[in-house]
Amino acid sequence: MESDIKDNEMDLLRFTTAGSADDGKSTLIGRLLYDSKSIFEDQWEAIETSSKKKGDENVNLALLTDGLKAEREQGITIDVAYRYYATPRRKFIIADTPGHIQYTRNMVTGASTANLAILLVDARNGVIEQTCRHAFIATLLQIQHIVFCVNKMDLVDWEEEAFRKVESEFRKFASRLDLADVRFIPISALLGDNVVDRSKNMPWYGGSPLLETLETVYIGDAQNHVDARFPVQWVVRPQSSEHHDFRGYAGRVASGVFKPGDEVTVLPSGFTSRIKAIHSMDGEQSEAFAPQSVSMLLYDDIDISRGDMIVKPNNKPNIGQDIEAMICWFSYTETLRPGSRFLMKHTSKEVKAIVRESRYKVDVNTLHKVESDPEFKLNEVGRISLRVSAPLFYDSYKNNRTTGSFILIDMNTNATVASGMII
Repeated sequence: MESDIKDNEMDLLRFTTAGSADDGKSTLIGRLLYDSKSIFEDQWEAIETSSKKKGDENVNLALLTDGLKAEREQGITIDVAYRYYATPRRKFIIADTPGHIQYTRNMVTGASTANLAILLVDARNGVIEQTCRHAFIATLLQIQHIVFCVNKMDLVDWEEEAFRKVESEFRKFASRLDLADVRFIPISALLGDNVVDRSKNMPWYGGSPLLETLETVYIGDAQNHVDARFPVQWVVRPQSSEHHDFRGYAGRVASGVFKPGDEVTVLPSGFTSRIKAIHSMDGEQSEAFAPQSVSMLLYDDIDISRGDMIVKPNNKPNIGQDIEAMICWFSYTETLRPGSRFLMKHTSKEVKAIVRESRYKVDVNTLHKVESDPEFKLNEVGRISLRVSAPLFYDSYKNNRTTGSFILIDMNTNATVASGMII
C-alpha cells in the first residue's frame, strides 16, 4: 500500500512560479506548454492573433496564462492562473502567480499546495526585494524544492559570469533560510533555451533543462502518511427507508491512512469506535489516504458533527485554544493589531479568534525580526499569538500542511484577511 501512495504522488507534481513583475513567469509557462506540445492548435492561433493585434514582434506566450482582460491590457499577471498538462513521465498542475508586490497574497494562495517553486529573476537585475520575499514565503509554506531560474540570458550575451553572479547573490541570501533543495538553471523563456531543450548558446551549463528537472525531482515525501487526521465536513444521512440506518461522516483525509477495522477516536468527545466501511464516489474502498474525499461509517452511534476530527487513539493532534502562528496579512483596508477579533477557519472548523500579541514582523530583505511595530499591514509577515473560542485539533505546519494552516476572516465583510501557519 505504501508503494501505491508513492506511485500516486510521483505521478503528479504541483508547482508554482514566483518572481518580480516582468521577469517572465507567464512567458516561461507558455514556453513549457508550447515546447512540450501541451496546447491545442486553436489556442496557438488565438494567441498568435492577439500578439499581432498588440504589435508584438514574436508570439506572446504569456497570453496562454494571462486570461483576465486587465492582465492582457497591462501585460502583467494579477490573479493566480492554474494550468494542467502532462508528459509521458509525469502530470503537472501549475500555479502561475503574480509578481507585483500588491498581489503577494495571490502568490501565497497559489503556492500553498505546491511541492516545488520556480523562482525567476532577470539576469540583468539579479536578486531584488521580491525575490527575497518570495523565497522567504516559500520556506514559510514548507515548499521543499526550489528551482532558481536566471531568465533573459539572451540579454546578457549568454555569459556564464552573469549567471554565476546572480547565483552567488541568491545563495548568500538563501543560506539564512531553511531550504532543503535549491537548483539553479540559466534560461531564456522567450527563446526556449534550457526550458524544454538544452541550450546550444550556453555550453558551459552542464545541468538539466527545466522540464527534465520537473519530471525527475523526487516528491514522494510530500504527504504526511503517519498522522491520521480526518476532519468531518458533514454527516451523510440518506433520506430513504432502504438506508434508514446509514450514517456516514464525509470529508477529505488531511493526512495518514485509514482502513476498515481501524480503531479511531473522535475529537472533541474522546469516544472511540472502529471503522465499519469507507466509501468514495467509486464505491467501497479498502483504505483512504490524503488527499482523498471519502465517507466513513463507524460501528458505534456517536454524536459527530462538522468540525469534529477522527484520529487514531495512539496518535492524537495537539488540542488547545492558544495558538502561536506565522501569518501573511492580506488586507488593503484593515490592520491587524493586538485585540483584533476575527473568524478563524481551520480545516472544517470555524471559531472566533482574538489576537493576544503581535510578537514580531519579519523584514524580508534582512530576515531580521521587527518587534517595535505591533501592527500588520498589507503583505507583511510575522508571528502572532491567538486565543480561540473553542479548542482546535492541530499539528505544526511543518509536520502537517493541512491541520497546521488556517485563514482569518473579517467578521463584518467576510473577506479573508490573513493566512496562518501554526508553529
